[in-house]
Amino acid sequence: MTMALASPPLSLASDRRASQEASQGEPTIRFTNVKELLQAVNRVSGDFLVVTDVLPTNFNEINRYERRSFRIRRYHANTGILIITIPTYLHEALHLQLYRRYEHNLVRNGQEKSWGAIGSTTFRPKGHPESDSGEGDSSGGPKPARYCKGGWPTLVIEAGDSESLGALRDDMRWWFSASGHQVNIVLLAKFDRPNQRIIIERWEEELQTREGATTTRQSATNPVFTPRLQQSITITQNIATNPVSYHVTRGAMVLSFELLFLRSPGPQEGDIVISIAELQAYASDVWLTV
Repeated sequence: MTMALASPPLSLASDRRASQEASQGEPTIRFTNVKELLQAVNRVSGDFLVVTDVLPTNFNEINRYERRSFRIRRYHANTGILIITIPTYLHEALHLQLYRRYEHNLVRNGQEKSWGAIGSTTFRPKGHPESDSGEGDSSGGPKPARYCKGGWPTLVIEAGDSESLGALRDDMRWWFSASGHQVNIVLLAKFDRPNQRIIIERWEEELQTREGATTTRQSATNPVFTPRLQQSITITQNIATNPVSYHVTRGAMVLSFELLFLRSPGPQEGDIVISIAELQAYASDVWLTV
């Protein structure tokens, strides 16, 4: 069963989320200069930091700094709030090991030459080159359609440890909206420390007509785009077994070939399936960094 989430206008939703993060207990500092920002990043224990009072000129300076030890999760120009991802071992394992399993499937299916990894390239909303900005954790798209200057990925993976699942879902909405709905699949990988589990969510957009009937992407006219949770997988660790084992709920991860490659599958082609065994191996790699 899929779950729909309403999507407020991009700028309103982004600004509201940024303001909430800066006021609801997230690690937050006020920007003064790049040197002090770097020092603050080194003091943070988690993978997430909110920075306030960042003017566009400040942001450009930060963005140009070649030796920064963090990624720009999101910059909100209207509020001057910068959200930073700090690439801890756990954070990187959450997205890189998942993306690696995806690439393994491409190689196994002979599709690796048709796909390009875009990584954590900086993107800005379509039509607003001086507006908000964001970088994904892992991303990629088909060659040559999206593996080019200015091309948006069809697949984005965002990870979070100290960042909440709700905040990750706001990141998901940003990717769909900012890309002009060119991003087709967003995977969220969250490590839930209190419950010692990994949550992986697969989000896609569906088109909804003005009358309220859900349709396919191709058939709708004057559509409203609605993000829908297509799959939610939970992985837990069982330390009582020898060796340690991992339990995966709700089956293998299935990624639509058409949404990834922007074409129908040909002979010997089909959806990308990350099996339960692959997800168990993924979890084992993630838990090594906890």
